[in-house]
Amino acid sequence: MSVPRLRDDRLSDGPTPEIGTADSADSAGTVRRTSRTRPSAHPLRTELLRGIGPWAGAATVAVIALVLYGKAPGWQGRWAEATDLLRITALLFCGPLAVATGCWQGGRERRRRTGELLASLPRTPLRRSLHAVAPAAFWPPVAYLVGAAGGLLATWPYAGGGHPFVSLIAADAVALASLGTVGFVVGRLVAWRLTAPLLAVVTYVGLGIPSYSNAGARWLDPATDHFYFWDRPVWWFGPASALWTGGLAGAALLAYAARHRVVALVPLAVALAVAVPIVRTGDDLWRPDPEAARLVCDDGTPQVCVTAIDRKLLPGTSAALAGLNAKLRGIPGAPSRWIDGPRAPAPGRDEVRLPSPGDSAVHGQLSDPAFYANSAVGYLFSEDCDRLDFDSPGTARATAVNDAVRQWLAPRPDFDAFPWPEAKSQLKRLEAMDHAQGHAYLTRYLAADLCDTDEVPVP
Repeated sequence: MSVPRLRDDRLSDGPTPEIGTADSADSAGTVRRTSRTRPSAHPLRTELLRGIGPWAGAATVAVIALVLYGKAPGWQGRWAEATDLLRITALLFCGPLAVATGCWQGGRERRRRTGELLASLPRTPLRRSLHAVAPAAFWPPVAYLVGAAGGLLATWPYAGGGHPFVSLIAADAVALASLGTVGFVVGRLVAWRLTAPLLAVVTYVGLGIPSYSNAGARWLDPATDHFYFWDRPVWWFGPASALWTGGLAGAALLAYAARHRVVALVPLAVALAVAVPIVRTGDDLWRPDPEAARLVCDDGTPQVCVTAIDRKLLPGTSAALAGLNAKLRGIPGAPSRWIDGPRAPAPGRDEVRLPSPGDSAVHGQLSDPAFYANSAVGYLFSEDCDRLDFDSPGTARATAVNDAVRQWLAPRPDFDAFPWPEAKSQLKRLEAMDHAQGHAYLTRYLAADLCDTDEVPVP
C-alpha cells in the first residue's frame, strides 16, 4: 500500500521561490518580495569615491577659489592674466597638495597592513597600482579644471580681445596628475609618516626656484609664468609640456609596478624627446600676438588708442582723457594721439604712450579716472634728463612748474595733501589765466627743452 504524499496548498500555486532572488512566504501565508542581490561595485569606482581622493579634490577647489577671490578683480580684465594666475595657483599651491595626496595614498596598504592580502589577489601589481593611484591622479586635476572653468567664466564679462590659453590649462591638469602619481610611488617606497608633508614642501620649493632663472630649461617647470599681455605660446608648447610631465610620471609608475620594468623606458624616452625642443626654444616659446597688440582708436582729437585686449576700456579711457584733450587741442607740439601697447611711439611728441588702462581697471572700468589722466600727463612730459643738477635752485623751480602744469591739465583730488608750496603757488597763476593766455603758455611750455631748467617757462 503506497503512502500518499503530503501537499502544502500554500506552495502549490506557483513555482518554488529562490532565496534572495524571488518571492518568499511567511507563516501567515502572505507573499513577501525580497530584494535581489546587487552586483558589487567596480574596484576603480570604489577607490575614486572613498578615502582621501574626494577630500583632495575639495581642497584643490577651495585653494583655487581663495586665491582667485583674494586677487580679484586684478586678473579679470585680461585672459593672459587669468591664465597666468591659474597656472601659478595650480602648480605652486595645488601641486604640493597633489603630491602629498599621492604619497599618503601610496602608504595606505602599509598603514592598514593589508599588503599581503592584496598581493594574494589575482590582479597584477600594475593593475593594483593603477587602481590605488587613481584618486591622487584623478581628483586634483579634475578639481583644478572645475576651478579654472569658474575663473574663466568670471573673466569673460570683462576681458576684451584674445582668448585663454586652453592648451596650457590642460597641460597644468596633466602636471597635477603627474605629481599625484610621483607622490604615490614615493609613498609606496618610503615607509615614513612624515614623507607626505616633507614631499609637499620639497615640491613647492622645486617648482618655485626655476622661475628665478633665465635659462631655457626653466620652461620645463610647469609653474613658470609669462607676464606679457601681447604674447601667445607656440601651438606645440602645451602638448609638449603635458608629454614631459606625463612621461616622467608614467616612467616612475612603470618602473615601480610593471612586470618588465624595461617598459618604463618608453615614457621616459618620450619625456626626454619633448624636453629637448622646449629647452632649445627657451623664451621663443612665446611669440608676439599681432591681433592682441592691434590698436583700437576713438575719433577724438588727440586720438586715444588702446590695444585690442583692452578694447572694452576704450570708452572709459577716452572719457578720462576728455578734459586733458580739450586743453591740448590746437596747441602746437601737442600729441596727435595717445597709444598703448608694445609698439614704440613715433619720435617726438606726435605719439605719446598711455599708461596701460588694464592696470588701472576694475571690472571693466577705470578705478580712478582723474589719477589715470594725471599719469598720462606725466608720460607726456617725461624726459630722460641725465644732466640735471637736482640741488640747484633752477631745478627746484622747474620741478615746481612741471608739477603745477601737470595738475592744471589733469587735476587729481589729493594734490592739496602734498607739501609743495611752490607748486601750489605756480598752479594759482595758471588757474588765473584765461583761455588765450593758457593757450599761449602751453605753446611755450611744449616748445621748451624740459631738461634745460632755464628754458622751462614760468607762468
